[in-house]
Amino acid sequence: MTAIVSPKPAIALSGVSKSFGSTQVLKGIDLAVSPGEVLVLIGASGSGKSTVLRIMSGLEIADAGEIWVNDVPLHDSRRAKEIRGHVGMVFQQFNLFPHKTALGNVTLALIKARKMSKADAERTAMAALNRVGLADRAGHYPSQLSGGQQQRVAIARALAVEPKIMFFDEATSALDPELVGEVTEVMRELAREGMTMVVVTHEMGFARKTADRVVFMDKGVIAEQGAPEQIFVHPQNARTQQFLSRVLEH
Repeated sequence: MTAIVSPKPAIALSGVSKSFGSTQVLKGIDLAVSPGEVLVLIGASGSGKSTVLRIMSGLEIADAGEIWVNDVPLHDSRRAKEIRGHVGMVFQQFNLFPHKTALGNVTLALIKARKMSKADAERTAMAALNRVGLADRAGHYPSQLSGGQQQRVAIARALAVEPKIMFFDEATSALDPELVGEVTEVMRELAREGMTMVVVTHEMGFARKTADRVVFMDKGVIAEQGAPEQIFVHPQNARTQQFLSRVLEH
């Protein structure tokens, strides 16, 4: 009988620790994300979930441990820059240039970093805007777009460089409640397409419906992880139970 070889993780963290000043934010995190997996990180503010995400995406440097992302050792400063182009990042704030149209915001990195011609960049950018349902808003400036549309432009900008992994750090928390759905729907569509995704969110509905695995972080450690059904219906850890009862009441 042939042994089934599981694919190499898209992301692997081993013994990852991080302190800011005298505060230890992460305490020896071990975590692996499979290709095509949607991993959702939940937990109270200050639990370390955004720091994990920033370390995975190369925006923050760990104090100790190993971080492998698409075979790039981020813990090796000489090779860390190889991660560029492998990953896309979407933040809570949209960070769009107000003087550029939606199309201009998406083409900028393609022209500057990818050295694409303007015509090629615009073709790629239009395809990305189309993916997030905003091809008809390409000529609009950020001030002419709703918060949800601005965040979808930010997602299109991240997608345009054709990343293998997408990171979302509280991508909906700056939005009015009625605009959250249009952004989470784009994220769900990416999940359906098989994009490897790591998401930090307070949207428990998204975590429950879309995640392959939910990781609950508490005080810099992974307190519990498992399938959404296990975490939301049968949490084992007292801290997970406490957190969810508080969050789901709201």
